[in-house]
Amino acid sequence: MKTLRECIKESEEKGVAIGHFNISNLEGFHAIYNAAKKLNVPIVIGLSEGEAGAVGHTEGVALVRAIRERDNYPIFINADHHGSFEAVKQAIDAGFDAVIIDGAKLSFEENVKITKECVEYAKKVSSETGRGILVEGELGYIGSGSIIRDTIPEGAGILTKVEDAKKFVELTDIDLLAPSVGSIHGLIKSGKPHINAELVAEIRKATGVPLVLHGGSGLRGEDFTNAIKSGISTVHINTEIRIAFVEGLKKSLLEKPNEVTPYKVTKPAQDAVEKVVEERLKLFNGIK
Repeated sequence: MKTLRECIKESEEKGVAIGHFNISNLEGFHAIYNAAKKLNVPIVIGLSEGEAGAVGHTEGVALVRAIRERDNYPIFINADHHGSFEAVKQAIDAGFDAVIIDGAKLSFEENVKITKECVEYAKKVSSETGRGILVEGELGYIGSGSIIRDTIPEGAGILTKVEDAKKFVELTDIDLLAPSVGSIHGLIKSGKPHINAELVAEIRKATGVPLVLHGGSGLRGEDFTNAIKSGISTVHINTEIRIAFVEGLKKSLLEKPNEVTPYKVTKPAQDAVEKVVEERLKLFNGIK
């Protein structure tokens, strides 16, 4: 079985990207895995701190490991946007394959300090267990939350500087970097800012580490493909599948108001999520 690090490297060599999709429940988990398995591509399941509160750190790890071992499939779990060393440590101790320490709102110096602390702990545990835990750092304004916004928020135009990214990676020794290159978390009704593919390429070359694109929901297809060609190796999608789930659930409840079996009520919502994930995975992996 390939490791997540090996899958990322292989994706970069192929000029494609791994899809990262978050879950809040079992229906979302099965929807994402079913779509990935159909296309036979690696997949990363994400749990933010809030989502981990709903699913559970250890429960999420158990779900992913069960599928990985049963099907011998490259499915991994990532602790998405954990904001403290304690939260990252909890995820690492629970068995996560990767963690994101989100210090983007901190000063550069504070971000470096907390990120470095997480990297050192991950390396220590990896050395003791042989797990090979990846640590991702975040630098620049990407916003937060699966919010449907009317307009692009203030600060969205502040992109990560190449020299800052290079220094940040050198000081922290992170495995992956999430820079601000134009995307914003959530959906924007008036349209998202475009990805600066040239900046992506410059940061990838300067830092020497794989790059991660956050806030992918709502971006145009060409923004994704240009970003991937320029050095993005993993793409995060969350808001799109949350909307798909809620809309599917609303439709199910309206069409069958007398149905009380939970798995029957949520099946249309699960199918809606699977459809979105499959479409995105085809795009990220160049599958027609």
